[in-house]
Amino acid sequence: MTELGETDREILDYLRESVSRGEQYIRSKTIANQLGLSSKQVGARLPKLDEQSDDVEIEKWGRARSTTWRVTRS
Repeated sequence: MTELGETDREILDYLRESVSRGEQYIRSKTIANQLGLSSKQVGARLPKLDEQSDDVEIEKWGRARSTTWRVTRS
């Protein structure tokens, strides 16, 4: 994994914790609200984090009012 910024690490930590609780589908809006970011900030980072993370897979799953991401352990 390459060097990540603080915000990227916070997002990955949130995703790891969510997956460990059994959650697989997470909305950008939910992540943003929990971390004090905008949905746009989260959505722009997730595809990059998918490539850089060795332990979680992040897949764009659906788009309704807020983009939903499918997150699983690698």
